[in-house]
Amino acid sequence: MSITPRRRLSPEESRDAALEAARTLLIEDGPQAVTLKAVSAKIGRTHANLLHHFGSAAGLQKALVASLAEEVTGRIGEAIIRARETDHNPREVVDLTFDAFDKGGAGALASWMILTGNHDVLDPILDAIHRLVDMIAKDHDHEGLTLQEETLQLVLIALGDALLGAPMAKALGLPREKARELATNSLLTAHLHPRLK
Repeated sequence: MSITPRRRLSPEESRDAALEAARTLLIEDGPQAVTLKAVSAKIGRTHANLLHHFGSAAGLQKALVASLAEEVTGRIGEAIIRARETDHNPREVVDLTFDAFDKGGAGALASWMILTGNHDVLDPILDAIHRLVDMIAKDHDHEGLTLQEETLQLVLIALGDALLGAPMAKALGLPREKARELATNSLLTAHLHPRLK
């Protein structure tokens, strides 16, 4: 029997592989599955290797949140720029935000961290959203709801939809996409009818 030697990864490659495995576990099995043991087994590395990179399970979860936040806010920022250059339809931004919380697992992870008392693990996503709002606001006059108000409204709707949207829509006899439609219409209305100053 021949044993194939394991390819040695650079520290950055090892860390990236761990974060990708953690993301897969989050999406497939939920936030409770994102443990050092599960991630190390998934990438064929030792528990000690992950401890070296992240320090603890909370460190791994915080790094995962930071990775998700940077990716999602980057894509949302690009969508906002595209919307400004074309018809200003916010649906792409709404879809990206809802997908991040639902399909991307951020909603489940945020809820899990809050319920387990790991509030500081959410700091990277809050910081990334704050940076995105600052980036958007610096070169764009904004009427109606402030960007902060729009962001708060959109994130809270997307989070609520990720956690309870499907059963609530079904119970009310509404289409599954209704929360996305409501969020889009709210943003369109805010821009068409800015409030009086």
